[in-house]
Amino acid sequence: AVSIALVRKKTETVCGVVYNPAADRCFYSEKNKGSYLNKNKIKVSSSNTLSESLLATGFPYIHDDYYDLSFSIFKDFYDKTQGLRRLGVASLDLCFVAMGRFEGFYEFNLKPWDVCAGALIAKEAGAICSDWDSGPLPRSGKRILCANKEIHSEMVNVLSQDKYKKFYDLK
Repeated sequence: AVSIALVRKKTETVCGVVYNPAADRCFYSEKNKGSYLNKNKIKVSSSNTLSESLLATGFPYIHDDYYDLSFSIFKDFYDKTQGLRRLGVASLDLCFVAMGRFEGFYEFNLKPWDVCAGALIAKEAGAICSDWDSGPLPRSGKRILCANKEIHSEMVNVLSQDKYKKFYDLK
């Protein structure tokens, strides 16, 4: 996918576009003006429990201290949901939350170009995008959680467990 965002003063994403050339789908949003997919307004799903939800994530390719721990998170969510998917493109995963295909998305060690456009599109469609502990979204991409408002707190409860505190050391 191609992901482009306009970030004002390094703090505020004001517009974003994510284009999927394989499917000829263009997701876009402007702050306070909603989100769209090929000219049609989109919104997050209305699933209201984690047990009714389908999530998306990514997996690390570096076999470091976070590698095994990331699969522990995967198992925690796998046991509590309808399943998890890994597509390999964070910007599209965020857009798929925005359009209601997935109820939530989490990942770590991303970059601003992976998250800024997609996070704005998801927020404008009704999602909550934050750090794993529900704090402000790190634009750096070091940790991202995006979900519909009904399951966001349930996902925070999983991701903020003491056994995952190591992820908060990421720079």
